[in-house]
Amino acid sequence: MPCRRPLILALAALSLAACSDSDNTLTIDPPPPPEPEPVPFAELYDQGVDRYLGMYTPMTSETDGDVVNHAFGAGDGPLCLTGGEYTMATRDQGSGELMIFLEGGGACWSDLCAATEAAAPGIPPFGILNPETPGNPVASWNTAYLPYCDGSIFSGDIDVDLDDDGMTDRYHRGLKNLSAALDVVANSFPSPERILLTGNSAGGFGTDYALPLVRKLYPDVPIELVNDSGVGISRPGLTDQLTEEWNSGAFIPGSCGDCIDEEGHLTNYHKYQLAEDDNLRMGFLSTKQDTVIADVFVGIGGAAFEAELIPEMEELEEAYPERFRSFIADGNSHTFIQAQFDLEVQGTSVKEWIGLMLEGSSDWLSLID
Repeated sequence: MPCRRPLILALAALSLAACSDSDNTLTIDPPPPPEPEPVPFAELYDQGVDRYLGMYTPMTSETDGDVVNHAFGAGDGPLCLTGGEYTMATRDQGSGELMIFLEGGGACWSDLCAATEAAAPGIPPFGILNPETPGNPVASWNTAYLPYCDGSIFSGDIDVDLDDDGMTDRYHRGLKNLSAALDVVANSFPSPERILLTGNSAGGFGTDYALPLVRKLYPDVPIELVNDSGVGISRPGLTDQLTEEWNSGAFIPGSCGDCIDEEGHLTNYHKYQLAEDDNLRMGFLSTKQDTVIADVFVGIGGAAFEAELIPEMEELEEAYPERFRSFIADGNSHTFIQAQFDLEVQGTSVKEWIGLMLEGSSDWLSLID
């Protein structure tokens, strides 16, 4: 037994020596990588709203004065409602700021078809689109003009055979038209400092659909969105019906069960957009009883439209008081930014109100007659 103690001590000494020769540096795990910044509208991209970006290029791009007209050929790409060629236009004024304008022109679905069926070249010389308009706050901005001719407020992705004869009668290719046009915009104006995304009537509604695509193409650019007379007041069931008929459901996030509410309104969808994108501000314009929307397309009448419109606009501003304003004029006329740019509410004209928005002025306030 006594002979074991020296052996044990020797083994212990060897063990300590081995430990002393090992690396005693304290190992610290590197910090985890930072969480990536959330991507606005990522869910919509997962649902495929951007599926046509980068797919189509113009067949021709021809200069006419200070405008370049970009025309797309026939085939499985951009087309107008009855199969005509889609065209859009750009005007480069050497500005660091960019206006993207979506034109209006009715709508077409199974219950009613009253829509523009052709796209004309050029940029109409009216209101906000005319650099010569006195007091135009975007007179010097670069401009992209997107005509409307698909009948599906820039959202549709379906060809329709109405009489089952094997021939397409309606080409609801709004998403292809919109995507192809915005690709031209991004190629023509790759690095604007700021974007005004605007449109009237169907083009006002179209700003809803253009927004996630514009954000995809310009991930870091501030977007000022002015929606003229397409503010999302509807009736129960209509918005769901149109979404189904036009195959535009990818624009509605699956996680947002009330983006289209029980009344058919899109107020919650606009809240979703503002929540997704903190580099976005919205200004909505409408008359109280817009007859084109209230009577012709939604079919609820002017008084019911007004009763829904005003609280919906108030709700949006209450939810996003720093980033949402509305301009509500008396009467039942339809659209402002081309046709009634000088119309005033509480002493402030449409063009002045948009100018205050673009200036970031504290005087940019919601106005109602």
